[in-house]
Amino acid sequence: MIPTPAPGKRLGLGQTPNNPIKPEDNTVTTKTVRVRRIYDEPTPTDGTRVLVDRIWPRGMTKARAHLDQWCKDIAPSTELRKWYHHDPARFDEFTRRYRDELTETQRANALKDLRKLASQATLTLLTATTDVDRSEAAVLADLLRGHSSTRKKKNAGATHQ
Repeated sequence: MIPTPAPGKRLGLGQTPNNPIKPEDNTVTTKTVRVRRIYDEPTPTDGTRVLVDRIWPRGMTKARAHLDQWCKDIAPSTELRKWYHHDPARFDEFTRRYRDELTETQRANALKDLRKLASQATLTLLTATTDVDRSEAAVLADLLRGHSSTRKKKNAGATHQ
């Protein structure tokens, strides 16, 4: 018989009562982090909806967006965004540079706020990008999930929609 956790305690991914793997201080293991396009219809499973683009999405009204937050401060710098230009061949380097930018005070504070939101409920990161798997939202989601890279393994149960 497997013992259950103490009342009010939750086990993280990969943990058992006898093997309490401790997550890194900067990871979220008990809630879901999703990445979706802002243009997709909201769903009841979205939880907290946060736009992570610096620029407001073309043609989107605030009422239609159903946002809980617009976190402009977490977005990549204009210089990095323009350099990347959503070129798939540059995504790995974009990821490296963006992670470096996320150590800057303003972005680091915004990331801390996202971690707090993700620890409380499902967090859906929203972007206007058509390729959400190669976006700043995907980089952020991986960081929040505790993954060391944004490379996805096929059939790994990704929560992208």
